[in-house]
Amino acid sequence: MGSYLSEGGIFVIQTLFGLLVMLLNLRFIMQASKANYYNPIAQGIVKATNPLIGPFRMIFPIMGPFDLANMACALVTQSIGIVLIMVFAGALPLDLIYFAWAVIAILASIINLYFFALLISVIASWLAPYSSHPALELVQDITDPLCRPARRLIPAIGGLDFSIIVVFLGLSLLENSILIRPLAALTGMPRGLIFGF
Repeated sequence: MGSYLSEGGIFVIQTLFGLLVMLLNLRFIMQASKANYYNPIAQGIVKATNPLIGPFRMIFPIMGPFDLANMACALVTQSIGIVLIMVFAGALPLDLIYFAWAVIAILASIINLYFFALLISVIASWLAPYSSHPALELVQDITDPLCRPARRLIPAIGGLDFSIIVVFLGLSLLENSILIRPLAALTGMPRGLIFGF
């Protein structure tokens, strides 16, 4: 019975903290890509995350397109989530390696957000190519800066944009071969520790 309760607790913590970190990372990506601030979905994300970021705003500045307060808040939130999960799992409540795992988790979350944004963009280009829905406009704002360099290398052929395939491959390499999984293996990060990884 106790193990079921601890597994349930871990699942709830993973989900809640994973969603919080995802919102913070989405806000970071929106700011970095200069997404339309007046988009209603963007405004909702900003309003939802402002209470979390507020205390960090007094310490960390905005440097160009990068909001350091947002990133610090995401890092602290992810670290708290990892500490709670490890406590539920019966491990030490504090360990320096948890901070490294939090950094890896944030990077994995950002890569996953870009991956799913690109996937939505591709599906929307087939099903609703001229839609002006706020969600699709936000996805477009987020993915355009990422795809622009690839579009310069591989222009559209016959109206088909193959540059997105290059970006998908790049994200997949970053996650599986170059950055996330190698770092997770190097630091001994347990599988399933964070939401979606």
